[in-house]
Amino acid sequence: MAMTLRLTPDQDRALTLLAEAQGSSKHEAAVRAIVTAATRLVNDDAVAQLARDVIPGHAALEARMRRARG
Repeated sequence: MAMTLRLTPDQDRALTLLAEAQGSSKHEAAVRAIVTAATRLVNDDAVAQLARDVIPGHAALEARMRRARG
């Protein structure tokens, strides 16, 4: 599904910095940010599986988040 993302110059700069830090494209950085936020806020097995598929090393992150939730 295609979507246009309209960002302020400051938001674009933040996304650019995020992409550079990850060594990825801005598209990939945005996708990772969305999936990461969803896994933190939504307790859903489908979202967790998507994160495992999209984000390398997500399993360790997911385990830490589960421990932090208690």
